Amino acid sequence: MMETAALQRTGLYEAHLALGAKTTPFHGWEMPLYYTSILDEHRSVRSAAGLFDISHMGQVWVSGPGAQEMLDALVVSDITQVAEGRACYTMLVNEQGGILDDIIIYRVAAWDYLVIVNCATRAKDIQWLSAHASAHAAVEDISAGRAIVALQGPKSAPLLEAALELHVNPLGRFAAMPLAGWGDRAWVARTGYTGSDGFECFLPDVFARRVWQRLVEGGREAGLSPAGLGARDTLRLEAGLRLYGTDMDETTTPFEADLGWTVALSKPAFIGKAALVRQKAQGVTRRLVGLLAQGPVPRQGCRLLHEGREVGLVTSGTFSPMLERPIGFGMVEVAASQINTALQVAIRHQLYPATIVKPPFWRHAPAHPAVTSG
Repeated sequence: MMETAALQRTGLYEAHLALGAKTTPFHGWEMPLYYTSILDEHRSVRSAAGLFDISHMGQVWVSGPGAQEMLDALVVSDITQVAEGRACYTMLVNEQGGILDDIIIYRVAAWDYLVIVNCATRAKDIQWLSAHASAHAAVEDISAGRAIVALQGPKSAPLLEAALELHVNPLGRFAAMPLAGWGDRAWVARTGYTGSDGFECFLPDVFARRVWQRLVEGGREAGLSPAGLGARDTLRLEAGLRLYGTDMDETTTPFEADLGWTVALSKPAFIGKAALVRQKAQGVTRRLVGLLAQGPVPRQGCRLLHEGREVGLVTSGTFSPMLERPIGFGMVEVAASQINTALQVAIRHQLYPATIVKPPFWRHAPAHPAVTSG
């Protein structure tokens, strides 16, 4: 009999058990799915604050005088425009323009970059980055023994300031700053994956446990709730954010994923540029679209029809607690991808109406001025 490989656990695992978390396997990790309920945790993020452990994601340190040049040659965005203390959402693509992963790059110093990669593609991404390192750019996987604590919601800033005993509210959107006194290579950034205002702290495990406990205790009266992967998925979809491996993969280009705004075709060169230049000129044949649905929740793989003809498939779907109706993403033929186009979703041999809309499905009123990532 083959033995099942043991699931990895983050440095906050014991804290999750103490809070009664229901855990689930997730790409080789044992992660909290929820603590109370997905619905309650979703609503806590939208109304107050939700606390997430996302330490399963990879942390890669790229440094040296050639770090900028190296990264700029690997991603679709113009990294030369990312100033110190700023972040950039971008993608690694292959020679065909297919998305290897969507990542966030933080420029934490002149020659130092913190690259956050997805859990499912972590090993592949690190291998890809390492294969393109040079004598002037070093790639170091610093994930082991470190954590990422994400605090999301309209009350995040004052709660995090109290826990860290530092001023973080002056940070603009997609800005980052060092966390003095919180360990080696400790940073906080005003980024996130929920559509609500919020922060992510990158810390050694021992300091992450301290921050987590302070936030749980100090945020209780303000309505803070620990939140698991279940709410993280409903929140990201409600905010119109893609999930790698579901809404896009190596067979999908940024233009097909409706993320063409990330692609800097004006750059002299990057892996996949030729393919993307061709696709931009010729136009895409399919496109990812947002769906407002009626009836049951559309699930991945459900067929999408237009005027009686199949035109695509649902890539992900959920019930939106804020809109109180089903929503989703679908990959459809470009001819049937226009906003307000009426589609039908095939669910259990029945057809239900859906309308194409422009994501996000829900948008928060920003408590802090938005700042571009350049």
